[in-house]
Amino acid sequence: MCSCCFPSELQAQCAPSCQCGGCGFRRRGRRGQRGAPLPSHSPNPYPTGPQLQDPDLSKTSRQRKKLYSQSEDEEEMEIAVRAWPSQSSILSGDDGLKERPASSASQASYMVNERLQELVKMFKERTERAKEKLIDPDHSDDDSPTASPARAPTPPPAPPEEPKEEEIEEQQPKPRLCCKVMPPRWIRALLHYRFPASIDPFTNLVYVLWLFFVTLAWNWNMWLIPVRWAFPYQTPSNIYLFLLTDYLCDLIYILDILVFQPRLQFVRSGDIVFDKKDMRVNYMKTFRFKMDVISLVPLELFYFKTGINPLLRFPRLLKIMSFFEFNDRLEGILTKAYVYRVIRTTTYLLYCLHCNACLYYWGSAYEGLGSTQWVYDGQGNSYIRCYYFAVKTLITIGGLPDPTTLFEIIFQLINYFVGVFAFSIMIGQMRDVVGAATAGQTYYRACMDNTVKYMASYRIPKDVQNRVKTWYNYTWQSQGMLDEQELLVQLPDKMRLDIAVDVNYDIVSKVSLFQGCDRQMIFDMLKRLRSVVYLPGDYVCKKGEVGREMYIIKAGEVQVVGGPDGKTVFVTLRAGSVFGEISLLAVGGGNRRTANVVAHGFANLFILDKKDLNEILVHYPESQKLLRKKARKMLTKDKKPQKEPAQVIPPRTVTPKLFKAALDVAHQKTGLKGTLSKIKEKINKSSVSLQFPHSPPCPPPCLPCPQSLQSPVWTQSARLTPRHQP
Repeated sequence: MCSCCFPSELQAQCAPSCQCGGCGFRRRGRRGQRGAPLPSHSPNPYPTGPQLQDPDLSKTSRQRKKLYSQSEDEEEMEIAVRAWPSQSSILSGDDGLKERPASSASQASYMVNERLQELVKMFKERTERAKEKLIDPDHSDDDSPTASPARAPTPPPAPPEEPKEEEIEEQQPKPRLCCKVMPPRWIRALLHYRFPASIDPFTNLVYVLWLFFVTLAWNWNMWLIPVRWAFPYQTPSNIYLFLLTDYLCDLIYILDILVFQPRLQFVRSGDIVFDKKDMRVNYMKTFRFKMDVISLVPLELFYFKTGINPLLRFPRLLKIMSFFEFNDRLEGILTKAYVYRVIRTTTYLLYCLHCNACLYYWGSAYEGLGSTQWVYDGQGNSYIRCYYFAVKTLITIGGLPDPTTLFEIIFQLINYFVGVFAFSIMIGQMRDVVGAATAGQTYYRACMDNTVKYMASYRIPKDVQNRVKTWYNYTWQSQGMLDEQELLVQLPDKMRLDIAVDVNYDIVSKVSLFQGCDRQMIFDMLKRLRSVVYLPGDYVCKKGEVGREMYIIKAGEVQVVGGPDGKTVFVTLRAGSVFGEISLLAVGGGNRRTANVVAHGFANLFILDKKDLNEILVHYPESQKLLRKKARKMLTKDKKPQKEPAQVIPPRTVTPKLFKAALDVAHQKTGLKGTLSKIKEKINKSSVSLQFPHSPPCPPPCLPCPQSLQSPVWTQSARLTPRHQP
């Protein structure tokens, strides 16, 4: 038996049918003779595994050496019984192992368990044979099992198969480059860009960028066609570059017609149309489609007959509608569109001079270069000299040579008329552009001049005038306008709300007074806020004034002042704070200011009028209750408990009711006035004297009747009452 199953004392007892395959011993004979080693028929899966050994096994082996009379089979049975006391535990363990997951450790324990079960079966068989031996020893010798036939030596375990090179490459991680080259961001964005199915022509920046390229192609044709036609700049050496650029511009025109224009969204009956077919049909019905198609008429086919003449590309100039559309879209994007308008107007003037220079060179070439004093003499840079002549002609500077021929006279007359007309238009357009760009500044200056003139006419003090001028300057620099409401009043109510939310909601939402109120109420309140700028030292509100506004600090600081001199600073309020809400909500029946508030530096405040707030709170009763509750808490928190004034004269102690009841009972039972009655009378007299110290003298008592004199009560009272001497 192998060492992985049992210790060395039991290895020789392994049965011929041992399946462990690692013992290498034959079964012992009756005399304990060791036989030749048996070849194992299966490799030992656990050559280095730990030995399964019972803790009492060593003790048992010592007992076997001492007891020579006992047979070896009995010793084996005793050892087996001691080593394996219970077979049910093995079976139960096997069942449990079968239920475990098929991991590497569980599979190993499962194989060991199977071998142990086989050994248990062999022990049972040996036990039966031992019983038969005791009963009939001779028969048992004949029936002793023979040695198992020799088997072929176990081949060494095959080396593990080496994985293929492909599998090794897959298993090994791919080497990473030490420095990974990343393309620029705009290239990655361009690679991941997906062309949209529909394009919004008013907000899509990609469409505006495409119009820029279309405008570049149109300007190439607009500026280069006259130059190539008039001046001798197009030569056989550079003709291919000009043709390549021309066809590239034609490709841009074709892409604009086939790709971009049929995808433009349009409005039909108030609805935005996104359908591809409808957008394509709408573009084909427009006048722009006809102009785009005419601009691509292939007149270049006449090159084969007339040669390369740039004038045959004149239809490309009909793409001018794309140029105007690009101007509109670009002005909508730029924050200072007047700058682009000035540049564009100047470009119009330069283009007129450019065309006039081309015509002047063509006329000089027609008359003959240098033939007269008026024409170009062919010296120097032809374009610069002709451009100089065009500037002097259109702007009517003068100093030009007189034309001599009829052609020169007519050409010069046309130049003068066109120059005056074009120059006057350019000047008027430039004035409009500059005037629109400075309209706000002009309005500000006009308002300030009128205010200064008004104060001077009424002889306002210089200090007040300087403060008014400071207010105008700071308001204009901080806001860019004098009154924001004048700008927003032209917008629809929904757009005014969107602008107010984006500009003022972050500040108003931080006000603790409005936290918990209806969100829609906050939105309605944002539309009613007015922005006002206060100068340093200005009183925002004074104590005792009737409160009609509530203030929210947008920027700057204000200080709550008071004290005997009115300059003691109690608290400083910063952006996001609110004050004046107690008087505005009129909690407790009063709406007067409770403190003085002064601007510390320049302060920009939001003002909410009481009338506007009441109109808003009518529609939000829950928010109204919440605001009043918060204002009431703030008012009670600020008030201090007043002490009651101390009394100079202590109040008189009241006679207990129980004492009065006892006097009444005593009087009813005895009919006489005892000591308690006398005490009561004295108390009453003292109280009367205290209540009426200046009472008039009492009238003399009336005399009693004769019957009353005889009564015991009267007699006793007469004895007790002291008599007065006359």
